[in-house]
Amino acid sequence: MNEKERARYEARAKVAKAMSHPSRLLMLDLLQKKDMCVGDLTNEVGSDQSTVSKHLAVLKDVGLVTVRKEGSLSYYQLRCGCLDGFFSCLETMLMTDLSSRQEAVQ
Repeated sequence: MNEKERARYEARAKVAKAMSHPSRLLMLDLLQKKDMCVGDLTNEVGSDQSTVSKHLAVLKDVGLVTVRKEGSLSYYQLRCGCLDGFFSCLETMLMTDLSSRQEAVQ
């Protein structure tokens, strides 16, 4: 593998790692529907504001979300429009795996 290919896989791994927390997946799901400020996300996620802010920083660092200021509030928005397909694919995979496991024990 050449250096350019290695860098691409490392970048992919960084995005996958950023998505590997249930709260971050929830935030991405919520941001697919509408832009939200930290306070709104804190209420939905059920964590304290500093924790939500840290999760958002991770998502922003890999380019999954962007932030815009409106007065004193910062609104986060999804930067990537393809997550719905990704989440649908994950759900299909989980259901298929569940079906396979159920069949194995019957």
